[in-house]
Amino acid sequence: MKIATFNINGIKARIDALPAWMADAEPDVVVLQEIKSMDENFPSEIFEERGYNVETHGQKSFNGVALLSKYPLEDVSRGLPGDPDDDQARWIEATVTGEKDALRICGLYLPNGNPAPGPKFDYKLDWMARLEGRARALLDEETPFLMTGDYNIIPQAEDAARPDAWRDDALFRMEARTAFRRIVNLGLTDAFRARTQGPGHYSFWDYQAGAWNKNDGIRIDHFLLSPACADRLKDCQIDRDVRGKEKPSDHVPVWIELDI
Repeated sequence: MKIATFNINGIKARIDALPAWMADAEPDVVVLQEIKSMDENFPSEIFEERGYNVETHGQKSFNGVALLSKYPLEDVSRGLPGDPDDDQARWIEATVTGEKDALRICGLYLPNGNPAPGPKFDYKLDWMARLEGRARALLDEETPFLMTGDYNIIPQAEDAARPDAWRDDALFRMEARTAFRRIVNLGLTDAFRARTQGPGHYSFWDYQAGAWNKNDGIRIDHFLLSPACADRLKDCQIDRDVRGKEKPSDHVPVWIELDI
């Protein structure tokens, strides 16, 4: 099973680029962030015509997450547990069943948190505490699961071309990295780092200052796998070249292959 995560930075802006990439990459499941669309306005038919089931958790003009799956999406849940007053569309999860086992797929768009310190950074850390709680609950269920999406976290210095430029940014502040590490230390596996070591591997390049041409990127789109899911990991790659195509998002797809 091939599963991809992709922050598309607006479904309207990527209405041609996203289906084109999917036709080339042939993912079984795609987890989208920043669809920037209400549920009723998401162009589901484009993907349904290609054999995908579609579930969205949308919001007008910003945020929004979605699942596109060639497998039936069962027990769909929207919104990260832990704060009933949080109305930002940043979390969706569902179960898919492959040839061998069921898998819980959690799609997330973690808050950016800037400017930091401040209320937005506090919200980010609170959201990450809730994420840790959800990971603990899923681990207790012992069902294979993964959490994937735009984490807005640079885990280590090697995940940025210029780490010193990010020292005071919410994506790289020690508080945020420590919260991320607490989640990983529950027993989860960073799929990309399980397959590839060393610097120079990025999933985001800003639109400004020629970042793409300079390869001035950061790695902030991650797959965290439960132990049962990590045992099934076959590969994890970043589709870097997508950033150089027409009308790109500032993110590129990251994908894994699982024996499931």
